[in-house]
Amino acid sequence: MKIKWFGQSAFLLTSDAGTRILIDPYDRLLRYKMPKPIEVDMVAVTHNHGDHNKIHVASGNYLLANEPKEYNHEDVSVKGIKTYHDKANGKKRGDNIIFRFDVDGLKVCHCGDLGHILTEEQVKDIGKVDVLMVPVGGRTTINAVEATQIMHQLEAIVTIPMHYSTKALGILGKILFDKVDKFIQATGQRITEVAMLDVNSESLQQYSGVITMKYL
Repeated sequence: MKIKWFGQSAFLLTSDAGTRILIDPYDRLLRYKMPKPIEVDMVAVTHNHGDHNKIHVASGNYLLANEPKEYNHEDVSVKGIKTYHDKANGKKRGDNIIFRFDVDGLKVCHCGDLGHILTEEQVKDIGKVDVLMVPVGGRTTINAVEATQIMHQLEAIVTIPMHYSTKALGILGKILFDKVDKFIQATGQRITEVAMLDVNSESLQQYSGVITMKYL
């Protein structure tokens, strides 16, 4: 499986069989710009905010996953788990969906704009995770320390931070989000930087720890 990061919470997963899954697409976000159109087989939207739901950047006869339920598409199965964008059961920022993708024998979990620590029931629903994508920028989502707790709750082997301040976001990005450095410090794990992650069940352990991805 290949994983690309487009900035913020947008990822493209490509299975070994060629199934392409676009997660939380935006169009433009400060200095971020999504390549478009992107031909895909599935689009997953964790919540209906403008930096996560711009499905018009996708093309093709794709399956849209935007509810907390199960989906199947050829070699990929998906489970959506209802969570919240805040610590007040969605009263401040609404609902959020955590998606677990089963791809090429790996369990990939995308947390969207998760705003709280997981309950025991949610942890059970998600299960152990091979690759975790978790927001770390705080302010509108969980922060670095809370993201580290999520990482341990789900026993993630590989964790990819997202939704944090980068140079591409400029000055406003620094106001809206924390940098990834706080998360890196909080985890105490090995850090590997990649432009694209090409991983399978055999190579997973060699990437164990935190993977930071270059904005593509």
